[in-house]
Amino acid sequence: MKDTHVAVLDHTVQQTNLWLKRLTDDHHFRDRPQAYAALRAVLHALRDRLTPPQAVHLGAQLPTLVRGIFYEGWRLSDTPTKERTVDDFAAHVAAELPPQFPRDPLGTAEAVFAVLGAEIDPGEMAKVGHALPAAIRKYWPVTA
Repeated sequence: MKDTHVAVLDHTVQQTNLWLKRLTDDHHFRDRPQAYAALRAVLHALRDRLTPPQAVHLGAQLPTLVRGIFYEGWRLSDTPTKERTVDDFAAHVAAELPPQFPRDPLGTAEAVFAVLGAEIDPGEMAKVGHALPAAIRKYWPVTA
């Protein structure tokens, strides 16, 4: 990809590509389009499970391009969802994934959570983890 010659845009594209590379390499997604689909689906399910202020605080930690993915299609009036179980959360992730996605939704969520845990401020990760129901929190990388 060519540089945009706008430093902030070049930087966010680079950061986003690093996140997708981490998903592809460390979590064995087939390619970057598959990693992107996973990132988008899990970010949307997570965002929808949080209160609007919690989602905004998490969004502020994301690279600009990833933040746009996170907020895409967000309807404040529909959040937070009432998902309390892992199965409900996994179903939300599955609904956001493309048809015939080759990985299970919970494993997909765990992989994206791991990337978030490596890239986001630990204090913010802890706050988000505490905001999740206990059943879902056990899959979150930081709960302290």
